[in-house]
Amino acid sequence: MLLNFSPKFMTPRISLYITLSAYFALLLLLIIWHGFAFPAAKQPWLITAFIIAPLLFPLRGLLKENPYTYAWTSFVILLYFMHGTVEAWANANERIYAVIEIYLSVQLFIGAIYFARLQGRALKEKSNTPGK
Repeated sequence: MLLNFSPKFMTPRISLYITLSAYFALLLLLIIWHGFAFPAAKQPWLITAFIIAPLLFPLRGLLKENPYTYAWTSFVILLYFMHGTVEAWANANERIYAVIEIYLSVQLFIGAIYFARLQGRALKEKSNTPGK
């Protein structure tokens, strides 16, 4: 038997809202940070597109509420956690953006893991219900 560490208030719908709010906030943060606030010296839009591209891959599955997409999105988000950690350590001028990126990536990670777990469990129970 697996231990259940899920908070009582956490439902698939709440974890969906947590994940999607963090996802779009992180997307907006990266555009503002690398596109406007501290753009690269050469070809800033190319660098911004390169930073944002991995974040765009799971967009369709996230909007369709696919638990499998939420599960593998948690791995993609670790890149942004690492990026934020390195930037917070290395660049004092950009530290506030990096700390916000760390916060949003952790929020997205936790929300995605909970959604994948809870929604996957709900779908499994629904398929095991007699008469369905």
